[in-house]
Amino acid sequence: MSEVVRARWVLTVVFAANGLLFGSWVPRIPDVSADLALTPGQLGFALLAPAAGSLLSMPLAGAASSRYGSARTTRISFSVFSLVPFLTGLASNLLLLWVALFLWGLGFGALDVSMNAQGVTVQRARGRPTLSSLHAAFSFGGLLGAALGSVGAATAVPVAVQLAGTGVVLLAVVLPLTQWLLPDAATGGTPAPLFARPSGRLLILGAAAFAALVCEGAAADWSAVYLRQDLGSSAGLAGVGFVAFSITMTIGRLLGDRLTDRWGESRILGILAAVGCVGVAAGMFIATPAAAAVGFGLLGLGLSCMVPVLFSAAGDGPGPSGPSIAAVSTCGYVGFIAGPALIGGLAELSSLPAALWVLPTLTAAAGVLGRLGTVGVSSGSLGPSTASRPSTASRPSTASRRS
Repeated sequence: MSEVVRARWVLTVVFAANGLLFGSWVPRIPDVSADLALTPGQLGFALLAPAAGSLLSMPLAGAASSRYGSARTTRISFSVFSLVPFLTGLASNLLLLWVALFLWGLGFGALDVSMNAQGVTVQRARGRPTLSSLHAAFSFGGLLGAALGSVGAATAVPVAVQLAGTGVVLLAVVLPLTQWLLPDAATGGTPAPLFARPSGRLLILGAAAFAALVCEGAAADWSAVYLRQDLGSSAGLAGVGFVAFSITMTIGRLLGDRLTDRWGESRILGILAAVGCVGVAAGMFIATPAAAAVGFGLLGLGLSCMVPVLFSAAGDGPGPSGPSIAAVSTCGYVGFIAGPALIGGLAELSSLPAALWVLPTLTAAAGVLGRLGTVGVSSGSLGPSTASRPSTASRPSTASRRS
């Protein structure tokens, strides 16, 4: 097995482990809330903590990846991400829970940037799209983690025990494997900026990420409410919209690398955004639970390749990939946080069905901005870097197939 192939599979495991540990926490949130007798407002305040930690650590991780290498930064951030979450189960009050979640957010944000920067390095070495399949591994890990957390909740396993056991096992399995991650093309002891200089192209990619992740956050938090309260779905079926969204997003990411390799980044973003925009708009226009579920499924497909392709394009610039990915990732994360609040505010002013028309609008905007940000992109992220081993001179350049 070549170094590049081995690094790709190791990074796939890192992405999957990230999703698994995070997914195992989500079903335990009600348990933590009940143990501390939190009100909905207090729980909402606590859940802002990981977002705050991530927004702080993302630019720092971008600079660290450029200065010390994405492989080393991935190892350190994965260790923090794995070992901190059990503290949430030990928190005895709201303040301690907020601190624990903030620390976990530091690890999560740093890992998000560094593993995506490593993904760009692997992608360059392979000479073909890779990030979509890595994000698919995260999605699969999240589904498995959610099942694990649900079993823990059903069997009354203490939250701290579950998260500590999961984190230690993942760390013991994954950390030794990270020695086979690839060195970046150019890293050294020179200081690196927290963010890449905000060129016009990087601002466009950041705006596209913001628009796409507003839609992801809104779909996660409001789809079940919409199906149940506005369309009359039963409690048991209210979550089918987000289930459809998650499944189609995973499928889209599994196919994303092959589709991107065949049609190019710009074209695939435009096609999928059109599918998502028309699909969710049709579902809301028909306004039945079944139609809405299908619409959310098509929205998940439409957004599936958005983040991997935008991160890939961000890392394709002439400078270090870490700060560029950090800039685009932070813009997207702000959108993910703001999305549910935006829909809620608009629903307060009008109605939830009216507010959800933001989804097709921003999906279309993300597609247009994504095409603008990726059209004519150099083949840097898909061509062999100085760290790559096999020559790709004998195979047609991916850039020749891009629109």
